[in-house]
Amino acid sequence: MQNTYLTSLVFAFLTSFSLATTAAPSVKTEAPAPITAQMPTAEQSAKVNLNAADAETLRRDLFGIGAAKAKAIVAYRESNGPFTAVDELLEVKGIGKALLEKNRDRLSIN
Repeated sequence: MQNTYLTSLVFAFLTSFSLATTAAPSVKTEAPAPITAQMPTAEQSAKVNLNAADAETLRRDLFGIGAAKAKAIVAYRESNGPFTAVDELLEVKGIGKALLEKNRDRLSIN
């Protein structure tokens, strides 16, 4: 009888221990920081010169500008001369007000 009682007690302990470990919340790892947060501030604040940047730089450094729009910006600059204002970018086919506003703080014309 004592042996049965002891076996039941050990079984109950092991069962409750097993349930406690599986019901415990799992440890979640921290999500990696966004790439923009990892970039040094000098790179984040660097402006793109519309009159000097090549198509690859425009594509890489501006939001929403792909290869075709970057080439269109360069082609516009080559046919019409240097940009005199950032707002002149609206004259380029495919560049709208929303896209300009998204990139306004990243653009310069010096």
